[in-house]
Order: sequence, then C-alpha cells, then structure tokens
Amino acid sequence: METLYRFTAPVSRCGYLPSERWSLEYEMVADLSAREFEERLEQGWRRFGAMLFHPACPACRACQSLRVDVARFQPNRSQLRAVKANRDAIEIRVGRPSVSRDKLDLYDRFHEFQTEQKNWPEHAAKDANSYRDSFVNNPDFTEEWCYFLSGRLVGVGYADRLANSMSAIYFFYDPDERRRSLGTFNVMCLLRKCAIRKLPYLYLGYYVKGCRSLEYKANFTPNQVLGPDDAWHEFLA
Repeated sequence: METLYRFTAPVSRCGYLPSERWSLEYEMVADLSAREFEERLEQGWRRFGAMLFHPACPACRACQSLRVDVARFQPNRSQLRAVKANRDAIEIRVGRPSVSRDKLDLYDRFHEFQTEQKNWPEHAAKDANSYRDSFVNNPDFTEEWCYFLSGRLVGVGYADRLANSMSAIYFFYDPDERRRSLGTFNVMCLLRKCAIRKLPYLYLGYYVKGCRSLEYKANFTPNQVLGPDDAWHEFLA
C-alpha cells in the first residue's frame, strides 16, 4: 500500500451529533490489499474508494467502531421479521460494483428522503463520475449487493470481503419500500454470508449513541466496540 497523501480536516459542526465538533483524518492510498485494509479496520479506520478515514475529533469520543461476533449472533424478533418479509420476495445479485441510471436515481431518492425525514445535510444529485469515485473504483475485494423486487431495483449495498471478516461499506434503498426493513435485511444477508464463509466478524462502521441513523447497529448482538485502549471489548449499549 502506497500513501499518496494524508491530512486532517478542519474542526467543524459534527454531522452525527450537531451539538459536538468533529474532524476526520484522511489517507489516500494506492494498491490497497485486503490484508492491509483488514489491519486498518481492526484499528478503527473505514474507507470510501481509495480514501481511508477515521475520527480525529478534539474532545468527543462518541464514534465507536462496531463489529458483530458472527458465530454468537442471535437475531431479535424484528430482524427475523425482516428476513421473513423479504427472503422469498427479494432477488439478490452479488457482483462487481458498477454504475447505472437505476442506481443513481435510487441513491438520490434515498438521500432526499433522509434529508426530509432525518435532517441529513442537503444532498446534491449524484452523477456517474462521483458515484464511480465513491462506490465503483474499489479494490478487487469489494462486492456489490443488489436487491430486486419484482424485477425492480430497491436496494444497493457495498461490502468488502476479507480474510477474517466482511465490512459493510454503505447501503441505500427505495424509501417507498421502507416497511420492508431492507437495511436490516442487508445486514442479515451479510451475516449469513459470513457464517457460510466461516468469517468471525462483520464490521458495521461507527456506532454513535444519540444518532438515529447509526444507533441501529447495536441491535445486532453480541457485538464488540473498539475502546480507547485500542482493544476490542464486548459492547454494553
């Protein structure tokens, strides 16, 4: 892995907890291998495309890297309902990331809904080039999970397949189908794939108490969070 450049963003209003101030440290890399990225995951880093990042906030420590213990995972009732509601109705296609008009339209509709319902920042329409930078120009270990209902694209997820884990990168879905709990269904599908591949962990990114968009991750139990001592601990929400 070659580091192309590294920088820390200026401190600004937090996108997760508006009462806090945040900053992220970024590292643009080339030739990222699955082993190298898995090492970074274990240290609390995430990535979009070739850009690695992790929190470097001046005071707040609310962002906690969370991973699910696959072998011990016990689904709750709502998670089982999501599987039951979708497993026979949804067709799943897993392949290499690509861009299409359907994906761009779905991405924009999802973000417009989140802005309206959850006060996400205003969203600029995603064009093909920016979509490629975020989701398509990925290492060879990235998978694209597409979910179809009666032939119609209703969800798209991206995940990294690594030696000892999978890492969920991002998921977006059709707001008109939100009662199907497609986000939960996506995580359940990734957990099943981890179990089949005998992978110990599924990384879900950052859990932030008080942020509605990220708190759901703690519901996939048992799980672990990365502590301030740089060690993984059983999580107690």
